[in-house]
Amino acid sequence: MITPDVIARINELARKQREGTLTAAEKDEQAKLRRLYVDHIKGQVKAALDGAAKHSHSEDCDCGCHHKH
Repeated sequence: MITPDVIARINELARKQREGTLTAAEKDEQAKLRRLYVDHIKGQVKAALDGAAKHSHSEDCDCGCHHKH
């Protein structure tokens, strides 16, 4: 789960990387945290798209979204 603490740690490791003071262990941790973050975002996008697909409808519905002028 992505928490504010995880985000803070990702940012801290990024800062250390820019400064050139990142250790090998921290590089491994950074890679794991980045993967966790990316997987979390992918999950959110997938859930949003799956939700949108469940609410899809046809051109002949009467909701007004396909209003023809």
